[in-house]
Amino acid sequence: MIHNIVNSDLFLLTLTVGFYCAGTAIFRRTKIMILHPALLTFVAIIAMLKWFGVEYEQYREATGILDFALGLSVVALGYLMYEQTDRIRGRMLPIAVSTVVGCLVGILSVVYIALAFGAEREIVTSIAPKSVTVPIAVSVSEPLGGIVAVTSVVVFCVGIFGSVCGDWILSRCGVADKMAKGFALGSAAHGIGTARAIELGAIEGAMSGLAMALMGIVTAVVLPIVEKYLY
Repeated sequence: MIHNIVNSDLFLLTLTVGFYCAGTAIFRRTKIMILHPALLTFVAIIAMLKWFGVEYEQYREATGILDFALGLSVVALGYLMYEQTDRIRGRMLPIAVSTVVGCLVGILSVVYIALAFGAEREIVTSIAPKSVTVPIAVSVSEPLGGIVAVTSVVVFCVGIFGSVCGDWILSRCGVADKMAKGFALGSAAHGIGTARAIELGAIEGAMSGLAMALMGIVTAVVLPIVEKYLY
């Protein structure tokens, strides 16, 4: 009886949503970085799957509606950008330059720091696309010899760090412009950073969504070149 309940799609879906809601409540009360709701949910789901002996494929199928909702949220970001079209239209050159420079700095900084600490090329390639969303990061690093698991975990951790500390760091650096702040969060912390940017405001959310998309495209083009010639 209990086994049938645990393995039901509704139970797994409800438990996942419950974990995230509980994590959100804990984080809002404590404001402690390691208690970020995404991280708490991540750990709780792993523990749940191990405890109940549920296969990941079964869990993925049971929570498929959440993947569908994620797609809808991406469409919603498009609407936010549409609302800010007038602001964006006259700043395409700065946006393009910022994307390329940010991409190069983001990749080369982590690459050379890792090499300085003696990391193997496989690890370096795995962590190089740290600032783009997981599907793009994995699709770029894996063909170059990266480890998918390492890439996924690093991207996830970078997103949480950017979401929690990004706004504070930007404020301390004197970045007050809403467009700049949103663009920085999206380009450095991808989807999780964009979620935080939306909380800050519509302008920040729109620019963060744009930055996330542009960084994914530019990283997919630039990283193979960097991997071939610069390390």
